[in-house]
Amino acid sequence: MSTPPIRVVSFGYGHGPAPDAHITVDLRPRFRNPHHDPSMRERTGLDADVYAHVLATPGIEILIAGIARAALDMHTAIGGPVVVATGCVGGRHRAVGAARRLADHITAAGIAVDVHHRDVHRPVLTGTAHRTT
Repeated sequence: MSTPPIRVVSFGYGHGPAPDAHITVDLRPRFRNPHHDPSMRERTGLDADVYAHVLATPGIEILIAGIARAALDMHTAIGGPVVVATGCVGGRHRAVGAARRLADHITAAGIAVDVHHRDVHRPVLTGTAHRTT
């Protein structure tokens, strides 16, 4: 099987450095963090209500659409695979939701996309890590 031309990787800065990528998006500042809602804390951006919560953040749709355009333009310009990384603190909520939505935009443009959620399976981070948002 060939490598899809665009790969989207969600990750958590609290679990390690950002993966190698052409475009890396830091979602920690200014975007809604479902971690702060006890009913969503243990769940992930793969859950419908957590995903909706992330996408309800003012400005996130504009950001994701812009990232999708940049990734598609880069793919055309370099004629090969492009990697986009979306990161938040724990890699379970915002990064996952943004990666899913980004994949929707790329797929709608007719380009193959592979999504990998690096840290979605890891435990919820506690303590001061989430106070940055």
